[in-house]
Amino acid sequence: LCTTSIGSQAHSTDSAHRSTPRRVSNYPQTLQYCARNAVYLAPSLTISSMGETKNGTSTPPTSNGGGVTQDKKDYAGDDGTNYVEAGIEANPYFFALIIAAPFLSLLLAYLTSAEMEAEYPGLATMPIGGMAQGLLSDPMGGIKGAILAGLSITPNLEAIQFILGFWAVAFLLEFLPGKIETGPETLTGHVPKYKNNAVLHCVVYTGLFWAGSNLGPLDLYDFGIIYDTFTGSVAFLNLFGLIFCMFLTYKGLHYPSTDDCGSSGSVIKDYLWGTELYPRLPCPGLPYGLDLKRFINCRFSMTYWQLAGLSFCYRSYALHDDTLDYGLMFSALSQYLYLFKFFLWEMGYMRSIDIIVDRAGFEIQWGCLVWVPAVYTLHTRFLVQNPSGLSFPAALALFVLSMTGVVLNYLADRERDVFRATGGKCKVWGREPKYITAEYEIIDRKTGEINTKKSLLLASGFWGVARHFQYFFELTAAWSWCLLANPLQNGVIPLFYCVFLTYLLIDRAERDSKKCRLKYGKYYDEYCNLVPYKILPGIF
Repeated sequence: LCTTSIGSQAHSTDSAHRSTPRRVSNYPQTLQYCARNAVYLAPSLTISSMGETKNGTSTPPTSNGGGVTQDKKDYAGDDGTNYVEAGIEANPYFFALIIAAPFLSLLLAYLTSAEMEAEYPGLATMPIGGMAQGLLSDPMGGIKGAILAGLSITPNLEAIQFILGFWAVAFLLEFLPGKIETGPETLTGHVPKYKNNAVLHCVVYTGLFWAGSNLGPLDLYDFGIIYDTFTGSVAFLNLFGLIFCMFLTYKGLHYPSTDDCGSSGSVIKDYLWGTELYPRLPCPGLPYGLDLKRFINCRFSMTYWQLAGLSFCYRSYALHDDTLDYGLMFSALSQYLYLFKFFLWEMGYMRSIDIIVDRAGFEIQWGCLVWVPAVYTLHTRFLVQNPSGLSFPAALALFVLSMTGVVLNYLADRERDVFRATGGKCKVWGREPKYITAEYEIIDRKTGEINTKKSLLLASGFWGVARHFQYFFELTAAWSWCLLANPLQNGVIPLFYCVFLTYLLIDRAERDSKKCRLKYGKYYDEYCNLVPYKILPGIF
């Protein structure tokens, strides 16, 4: 709780200790139920918030799964939701978006393509005056045109080769050295282990991408290749993602990597929300196996997003007679630095909602495979064909604003982590921190005993201003990036990402509050009295 990980996700600052244990009656049946159902959770389409989000959602905060409060049921799993709502009915708006997302991702790829600009010059910058009026004057023709445009985005050999090569490099970088760290213990007693080599991955991948391009010594491809192959890449990733999620569903039901797995009883729910929390594949040289969640969410999705802005900037420069678009340049630079921060804090993400709560299903894995490339790069990709026209001073001002959001988000994360690492024995903004010591209970998988644990809920510094104040910093950066696309000149399409992220983080804050209230009970109510606002003081 009260802690943000990169990409707008969050987790609790648990300082566990044992008190007098007591055994659960009918323990084998209870444990079996918990293992099957307790981590079946609510939907959240991406990715990550902004990346970091992404509960990000980029976006970050929720508590460690497992345990019940004193005034709750005998074990977490009675309602099969692990402290959060679950199922299609939990958020019908997200469910509708999930249904439309595969086609919408293709349509967004077409809207920013060279084909769109060649066939309908300037139309992408007139979504209201051009597209909407055309749809109103000829509804059937407009719908048919949109469907045909989306279906025109198909895989091609160059794009498939690029994506496979991108994955291959990311896989090889899994073998880079790093410190072994752990995620939170699950309800079934599993403690996930990770090799923390994220920053090394980021630096080496960037160097290799440059070295292999026409700007580097190898000259194997053009540096603008991510833009050049984008439409075919999204089409291929779309098809692959749909099939990959079928594989994940089957694996979670029949060959799970841990006991944190099981079926909801609905084939649709199992496919959308997942059947397994920590899917891994055995791999020689990787003692803990290939973590499919981390590989897709971080090592592919975030790396692709990070390099895409640089590639788009180069393609724009070459396309427009060596003219540098200041809006695109500063947007790409800010996002690159933001995502470097993500890799710096990747272990925080591995303790966030996307990892410790949301199972590996369509909502997360397809989202990171397709939705992040299609939506999180939209505002920069749009500028390749439609330059921002911003002056250097205007673009620089928005860049400074975006970096202010990135830096403050980092400081909030850092403040939380120092507080957690010291068990509250630190200064926060020069003063002794205020916090709530919350107790909850978990079942020991091996003994059947209920053990009391504690969490320190920070209510000082950034975490005393609002319960998810870091979301405000995430949104500051996101809106700045989209404004660098100059929507006053280029229309509202570049704002799609920041509008989506705003809704995503508001929903995430609501969802996290419900989860924490069920987990911590009266302690969370005390915390809310100290920190009454969720994201922005005086407003929400």
